[in-house]
Amino acid sequence: MSTNEQIIRDFIAAWSRLDADELVGYFTEDGIYHNIPIDPVQGTDALRGFIKAFLANWSKTDWEIVTLIVQGDTVVAERMDRTVADGKPVNLPCVGVFEMRDGKIAVWRDYFDMGTYANALAG
Repeated sequence: MSTNEQIIRDFIAAWSRLDADELVGYFTEDGIYHNIPIDPVQGTDALRGFIKAFLANWSKTDWEIVTLIVQGDTVVAERMDRTVADGKPVNLPCVGVFEMRDGKIAVWRDYFDMGTYANALAG
């Protein structure tokens, strides 16, 4: 298993601990997190604030890796994210594309359907 693969596997597993500080530690100082339906967030402070806000209404999450592909410093992870947000279950298929630099995430683009997430919360 490559180092980049292990880092992303560890990062995905870390989400279940709902700890924004731990998650931000996986990024470079100038790291970018782009949930494709919304604007990207860049830099440690912005990432921490964004992730904390994102996790604020989550009581549980478990991300299952469906497919993981590594080519050099690029890792693609297809996932099924199972989350309890505002007491409601949300099952969200996602694909994350990670650009790695020196053992850290430099760019993370996550592709998913915002309607799936919003409809689960509304239901």
